[in-house]
Amino acid sequence: MHLNFKEIYEGWKNDLFPAKDMEELIHKTSSERLLICQECPHNSNRAKENGYKTIRPDYHCTICLCPLYKKTKCLSCECPEKKWEAVSSVAEQDEIFTKLNIKE
Repeated sequence: MHLNFKEIYEGWKNDLFPAKDMEELIHKTSSERLLICQECPHNSNRAKENGYKTIRPDYHCTICLCPLYKKTKCLSCECPEKKWEAVSSVAEQDEIFTKLNIKE
């Protein structure tokens, strides 16, 4: 698997410039997802305990390689291990990407 820059971009945008009407949902969703990620053997901190080697200093998923503090704020994203799902529909995702001017 590889980094999905579209998802990371949406996560950064939602972290730094959340829509006022979405702030609470973004915060709640991210908090719930991070709790799940903390228990996952594929988060970089837990994986290091089991021999995972990386030069990256950030807290990231060892499967999709996304920085978890940002990916969990991406409402159209889902966990590559299906531990949490997207909270926006495909149509809403398309609308988000159109507003962000992101091409798939």
